[in-house]
Parts: sequence; C-alpha cells; structure tokens
Amino acid sequence: MTRKVSVDKVGTTVLELSEVTFRRGETRILHGVDLRIARGEHWVLIGPNGAGKSTILSFASAQVFPTSGTVDILGDRMGRVELQALRRHIGHVNPRHPLRSNLSVREVVLTGLTGTIERPLRWEPSPNEISRADDLIAEVGLSARADAGWKVLSQGERGRALVARALIAEPQLLLFDEPTTGLDVAAREQLLETIDSLSVTSPELTTLLVTHHLEEIPESTSHAMLISHGRLTAAGEIAEVLSTDQVSAAFEHPIDVGFADGRWSARAIRQRVAAV
Repeated sequence: MTRKVSVDKVGTTVLELSEVTFRRGETRILHGVDLRIARGEHWVLIGPNGAGKSTILSFASAQVFPTSGTVDILGDRMGRVELQALRRHIGHVNPRHPLRSNLSVREVVLTGLTGTIERPLRWEPSPNEISRADDLIAEVGLSARADAGWKVLSQGERGRALVARALIAEPQLLLFDEPTTGLDVAAREQLLETIDSLSVTSPELTTLLVTHHLEEIPESTSHAMLISHGRLTAAGEIAEVLSTDQVSAAFEHPIDVGFADGRWSARAIRQRVAAV
C-alpha cells in the first residue's frame, strides 16, 4: 500500500540511493550504487555513453524502480509513496521535450502546472498563474518571445523555456538531462547562465545535471559523480572528483582535466610516439 508524499518532513537529504542495482533482462546496468544528495547542492553526473547515467536520472525522477536496493526521494521511499504526488515536486528539463503543437512560450511554461506536454482541454490558468509564468519567462530572458510559438523557437530558446516550465511548479529537485544538446556555443552559454542563476534565485533548490562534456558544467556546480560500466567510481565535492586521473579512469582514456575562471575543460592527452 502506498501513501501520499509528505514533503513537509523532508530534511537535508533530497535523494539517496542505497545498494541500488538495475537489470534489463539479463543485462546488469547498475552495480550496487550508493549516493546521497543534500538540499541546496548542485550535482553533475558524468560518464561515457552507456555507463548508466540515464538510469540514475530515471530513479531521481521517480520513473523507474531499482531491481534491488532502495531509492529515497524527498524523504519518501519509492514503493511506499504515491508516485504521481512525488513527481509534482521534481522538475525535469529534457531538450527532447515531445511537444507536437505550436504552443506559445507562455503556454509551454504553464503546462508545468498541469504536468502535461500539451495544454489540457478546458483548463484555464488563473491571473496569478499567468503572472507567475511571465515572471519566470523574464527570469530566463525570454520576455520578448513570450508569445512566440514553439515551432519557431531556437533550440536554445526552447531550453530556457523548459527551465521556466520546470520552475513554475516550485520543485524541490530539478533534473537536467544533457540540457545543452544541439546548442551552438552562444546558446549553450546563455542556458548555462540561466542554470547558474538558480543558485541565487532559488537557494534551497537541489539540482542534478547529466552530461558527458566537462565544458557543459555550470559554474555553480558544487558536487560531481563519475560513472563507468554501471558503477560510481567517484562522488563528492567537484574539485576532488574531477581530477585528471579519475576522469581518465572513468572514460578509459588519458584525459587532461583543466579548470579556469570557474569552468572545466577536458582534452585528450596525446601519446608521444618514440622515434625509431
């Protein structure tokens, strides 16, 4: 029997995985993952393709149950809580947002209140909800595009609109699934600035961003975890995790990790060929 989510009792731990494994058929995707994320922390999850990043994100979004182990989100354990109620407190920014109609930016943001992709029939937002949507649209720098249709937006504008959509429901946990996918450099930097601003505008909000590019890590990121072959190889404060040795081990390739002016970088270490 499941019960309704009791967000009021949430302490400092927002997400906790304990001895989590996950299988798909005969294939083991995750192997005994332990992870704890606290309120107000900003995490990045990094690893090569197929390492298990998306699976961990699916746990954090209360979409998938582990094969074994436990997943606690916002103080409640999956399997013992009403999932739909829990998901209302989790925001999710996915650049592959499957919207088919040509909703305006304002309408897209308002769907964050209904938890739907399309605007529900016979649903009308209140004046206060419209005002809140416009405030968030301004916050992400899209006031001039509030009435523009989804189909004419650039990929970067869509990304910022989706951040506002996630924020309108006032989530306690906000997930970013490779949010800069398909963006040019300028659009990427605009989106990263928007994400960075959350640490000021929503100081208690906890974020988890998935990427496999160190250059796409926002400056406000406080913690990092590396995953390889379904195992967390390192997790903790970002400066301790993103070392050349640990990143190279996770990607199984010699990678030189750099850090300057608040941003991370990575480049392959060229192997010198001895002269014959």
